[in-house]
Amino acid sequence: MVFLGTGTSQGVPVIACDCVVCKSSDLKDKRLRTSVYVEYQGVKVVVDTGPDFRQQMLAQDIQKVDAVLFTHEHKDHIAGLDDIRAFNFKWEMDMPVYAEKRVQDALKREFHYVFSDYKYPGIPQLALEDIVEGTTLNITGVEIEPLRGMHYKLPVFGFRFGDLVYLTDMNSIAEEEKQKMKGADILVVNALRKEKHVSHFNLEEALALIEELKPKRAFLTHLSHLFGKHEEEQKRLPDNVEIAYDGLRLNF
Repeated sequence: MVFLGTGTSQGVPVIACDCVVCKSSDLKDKRLRTSVYVEYQGVKVVVDTGPDFRQQMLAQDIQKVDAVLFTHEHKDHIAGLDDIRAFNFKWEMDMPVYAEKRVQDALKREFHYVFSDYKYPGIPQLALEDIVEGTTLNITGVEIEPLRGMHYKLPVFGFRFGDLVYLTDMNSIAEEEKQKMKGADILVVNALRKEKHVSHFNLEEALALIEELKPKRAFLTHLSHLFGKHEEEQKRLPDNVEIAYDGLRLNF
């Protein structure tokens, strides 16, 4: 697994911001929009293709993607989808894109030229696949479990890849969904900032979820410049909780 981006919708640094985090020289305080690359049982997937997708693929030298999974339709999670066409060309295949129907509709609006009757030469070639709440995805024989959470009033998905649970852009999770997350070795969860937020877990809420689910290790992602500097905040966290950063690689 590679953390392609660990920042919030504006990224870090934020345009025109002079705060200590945005002005930090620590590379761990430079955060692209949130996304991960996961290789699980031989299947290579990307979760979300935000505005920095091309830059992330180049930075991490990603050579192949077998499928794209979408958590939800907000711009910081879908805006880079057009650049998937590089993989179309290299591997001569339509890219399987897994999303629930509402998100598919948003993709069709945002990337209308991809789905038009007239196929302009060179546009991305996509194969839309449904994510249905309560059912398991099967990607070339590999099972991945969608996990439902709420992003304020918007239903979003996280995913479980065996011993890895990946959650972003959530601020509440039903008890029955939490049961699906227990027993994982690694939990990745969003922790936007320290102050409470209407649609994201803050640090206190993320730590409470970690304590409840009891993974062996936990990583915080989707962090804003209001979270604080990486080096300083890491010292304040429990031993099994780490702040993720762009380019961090994990084996699971």
